[in-house]
Amino acid sequence: MIETSRLILRPFKKGDLEAFSKINANPDVMRYFPAPYDTGKTEKMLDGFEKKQRRFGYAFSAVERKSDGVLLGMAGLSRLEDGVPFAPCTEVGWRLTPEVWGKGYASEAALAWLEHGFTALGIDEIYSYTPRLNLPSEKVMQRIGMSRAAELDFDHPAIEDGHILKPMVVYRMSRQEFRP
Repeated sequence: MIETSRLILRPFKKGDLEAFSKINANPDVMRYFPAPYDTGKTEKMLDGFEKKQRRFGYAFSAVERKSDGVLLGMAGLSRLEDGVPFAPCTEVGWRLTPEVWGKGYASEAALAWLEHGFTALGIDEIYSYTPRLNLPSEKVMQRIGMSRAAELDFDHPAIEDGHILKPMVVYRMSRQEFRP
């Protein structure tokens, strides 16, 4: 578990499924994904997080607001063994409910995870990627100090050819570049 001034970053619990499913089903949240997720897909996602946590010692986790215990979404680190051209690697990512967009929660959670990854876990480099159209996530990457790695941009292999979400932009940060 990681705490920031406003957030608790913790493993997902079984009781989080309903709230996280609602976030994953929201068309605004999922506009940069091929489709919203149903409860079954969200449940598989959470199972995958649990497996990665056991295997690597870290995974995407729940973002809970300290002041009221509300689940705001997810953020964290995830080990990628394949699926991107620069794998194996570790990525930082986030997905939050629209009610908290623009309040700095994504940056706060991502910075806490970067610090944990570089200091506690000893990771040398952390990546982040998003569809070229997803300017809000790209702005978070810039705000948290990640550098654009245009030479690593790629077409996502899991998205059909010609789809507007296929082209990805890549950012990265090394342990030496991180400034807490």
